[in-house]
Amino acid sequence: MKRLLPILSVLTAGLLAYALYEALWVAPTDALQGEVYRIIYYHVPSAWTAFLLFFINFIASLQYLASMTPARRTLVNRIVSVVSVVDLIVTFLPPVQEQLKNVGMRPSAVATTELLIPGAYFLMGRWFSGRRLVSEQFARRQLDALAVTCAEVGVVFCSIVLVTGPLWARPVWGIWWAPGDIRLTSTLVLWLIYVSYLVLRRFSSSDQMRVLAAVLAVFGALDVPLVYLSIWFFRTQHPQPVIGGGGSMDPRMLHVLLLSWMAWLCFAFLVCWSRFRLELLKRDVEEMHAMESLADTGAAKPSLPLERSVR
Repeated sequence: MKRLLPILSVLTAGLLAYALYEALWVAPTDALQGEVYRIIYYHVPSAWTAFLLFFINFIASLQYLASMTPARRTLVNRIVSVVSVVDLIVTFLPPVQEQLKNVGMRPSAVATTELLIPGAYFLMGRWFSGRRLVSEQFARRQLDALAVTCAEVGVVFCSIVLVTGPLWARPVWGIWWAPGDIRLTSTLVLWLIYVSYLVLRRFSSSDQMRVLAAVLAVFGALDVPLVYLSIWFFRTQHPQPVIGGGGSMDPRMLHVLLLSWMAWLCFAFLVCWSRFRLELLKRDVEEMHAMESLADTGAAKPSLPLERSVR
């Protein structure tokens, strides 16, 4: 992977440049908003990327908590399986299907998402607990490193969302921010939750603090569905979705939007991979220093005389 990193970096830079060209010059101008709408090619992909990274952080944190003991892993696995089956059954109940259709959501898409969550959970558990790893402790360390890496990069993309949103809202709505808007407020809360998560991680590197941070990440991830579903279930200043939910979008605009998202995903992958490796190396150095300190302490401790030690 280290040899592929420069090649992937060049390809990603080229993809980002091409996506920028498509967004600024190729994509048609919106008839109502004018040129300012082109922020969508950075605002929306950044939001989707942040949601994906927070989702990975949630799965990694849940796996980290479950891997503390074999009994806890078994319990969490059963809870995830039962909750997934119950959610899947509830989704296809006639009243629920009718409610989903009223807000423009397809029950099949909701069911697919409900299957994706346990699938990602068990896949990640199998990946980090496979035979390639030396021990369970090493697997937990990698899960924790993956969680903090995705949180850091996710906060960066969420910050882009909070910056580009007001820049887009000012010329369109006439205001920078709509106080009380559920979509805007829940996004800000989501950003604050993960900033708090990172501050907690910086406060201490002990195992207890990592457990507390993982618990915060699991509860913080509950805000992601609220951010996404808020425009369907609440009255909000934020416009309704143009992809799904009964909306529509010019195919040329949609092509550029998906291209921009692909470019940002590649960029996020490279940053996460580099940060993940750096986090593991950092922990190796910290453990090495700790072992050296213990060795120096043991060597500096005076030994008792032989006859006193025998007594």
